[in-house]
Amino acid sequence: MLVERKLGYWAEQTEIQARIVAAWSSYAEGRKDEALAAMRAAADREDQTEKHAVVPGPLMPARELYGDMLIEAGRPSQALPQYEASIGKEPNRFRGLYGAALAAERSGDRARARVHYEKLASVTSGSPGSWAELKRVRDQIASR
Repeated sequence: MLVERKLGYWAEQTEIQARIVAAWSSYAEGRKDEALAAMRAAADREDQTEKHAVVPGPLMPARELYGDMLIEAGRPSQALPQYEASIGKEPNRFRGLYGAALAAERSGDRARARVHYEKLASVTSGSPGSWAELKRVRDQIASR
């Protein structure tokens, strides 16, 4: 329907989101390899799209979600470059920076974890937020 109405950009974005949902459904059903391949394909497809002039960017970048899935699958060393690629395209996003810090930490790369935690602390400085991830960031910075 979107294609017929000459809304190709939105048709493409809808297709990417549908693929993301399908990937998470496959993951939840235990088809992890299939899910990871599908999420990677969605991320690759999103990487090929242009940003719309009036849209600031995706709410949840597919590349970041691919990193989340890799973390969930116990593959932090594979997740780290996904988060870093997402940060390169969508800088200063809490979830991207936090995911990169967590992936680096779980991969044993303390130096990179520190860089991402420090950037995240800078981005969130002054935030009164008290959610668990923000507390973890502050605890990580305080313990160094």
